[in-house]
Amino acid sequence: MSVTDGRTAPAHPQAKGPDPVPLRRNRDYLMLWSGAGLTLLGSRATSVAYPLLLIWSTGSAAAGAMAAFAAQLPHLIVQLPAGALVDRWNRRRTMLVCSAGCAVSTASVVAAVGVGQVHLAHLAVAAFVEGSLMVCHRLAERACVRQVVPASQLTAALAGNEARGRAAGLLGQPLGSAAFAAARWSPFLLGSVTHLLSLLAVLCVRAPFGGRPAAERRRLGPEIAEGLRWLWRRRFLRRITLLISGSNVIFQALALLPAFVLYEDGLSPATVGVIAAISGAGGAVGALCGGWATRRIGLAGLVRGALVVWALLVPALALTRSPLLLGALLAGMSLVGGAVNVAGGVHQVRTTPDALQGRVNSALQLTGSGANALGALAGGVLLDSLGAARTAALLGVAMGVLALVAAASALTRLLASDEQQASQEQQASQEQQQEPIREQEGERPS
Repeated sequence: MSVTDGRTAPAHPQAKGPDPVPLRRNRDYLMLWSGAGLTLLGSRATSVAYPLLLIWSTGSAAAGAMAAFAAQLPHLIVQLPAGALVDRWNRRRTMLVCSAGCAVSTASVVAAVGVGQVHLAHLAVAAFVEGSLMVCHRLAERACVRQVVPASQLTAALAGNEARGRAAGLLGQPLGSAAFAAARWSPFLLGSVTHLLSLLAVLCVRAPFGGRPAAERRRLGPEIAEGLRWLWRRRFLRRITLLISGSNVIFQALALLPAFVLYEDGLSPATVGVIAAISGAGGAVGALCGGWATRRIGLAGLVRGALVVWALLVPALALTRSPLLLGALLAGMSLVGGAVNVAGGVHQVRTTPDALQGRVNSALQLTGSGANALGALAGGVLLDSLGAARTAALLGVAMGVLALVAAASALTRLLASDEQQASQEQQASQEQQQEPIREQEGERPS
């Protein structure tokens, strides 16, 4: 049950018993996991198809970047209100509506391509709608995890979620590009079907995931501000989110590079899927190793090390046009990124009160990914004007600057300060919750 004063919700009932149900037998977690995985699979398939449709139709990377920009724009303008609404609404119902909306949006592209009426404006709107609904779906699903698994299994559950996301990229982008090579409407049909299957999976979740009663809600602006204030007081989260935000912009600028290289070399668009599969495999391995890496290196060391690895690998993209080597370099980047996402996600979910999960996560996503749309747009312009090799070299320099900033930051000290603050707040919350019980016991006759 969520509360408006920021107190942490009770643990999942399974956490109270001595032997919590294993994740592989936790029905609600499996349905939630598979439902989100299916809608991610559909989204990954269409995300690669939008720019492919425009690049192969116009020969311009900038045109493909417009579709990528539209798909990423919701991360900038939808995140904050979506987080507040997810904390208000029934989160299960929110996921159902989002899956249905995504299915309708992608089906409209199937119809347009089928009748030969493909227009940039329609594709941009469809990509924006699907991206906006996916933002809401991910925030709702992330906020639900702590309600269906005990605290002792939280790291394993979030590692599984991150691996699922990487696997969706591993399968979705190759499926999308291969389907595009066969028929230009088919990746969007694939997306529509997977969104509908996701809806059916979430319907099987028994947990209610109810939102706050209307009587406990305030105006949307103050509720959004509450999440922002909570995040602002966490200096470590604030610092690493800004660093990761810079790296995400660079990666979005690089996202079109494989497709552009393949187009210039006259290779099949299906090869984009091979590169994505190799990259996704690296990310899945990194996600599964996230808990181990955090225990050995620590979250602060993991962030610093990731930026150093990325600073070395990004400019290496300028040295090859081989699809396999491009995939291997991107796999190395994804491997490190998967581990960082798991470690950071566990830290955020554990330290954030349940009533603020949606808003805090949306604020983190906005800061971390809000500028991705600009990165995608800049990538298209850079590729058209500088070419693939010079673009990779320039972005490698930018990543090196971020690595130097991280090395100069006192991340370990800031992490310790944040964890101490979270512990004090949780202790104060528990004392608040116990106070009415002590008062009632004091009123009982002896």
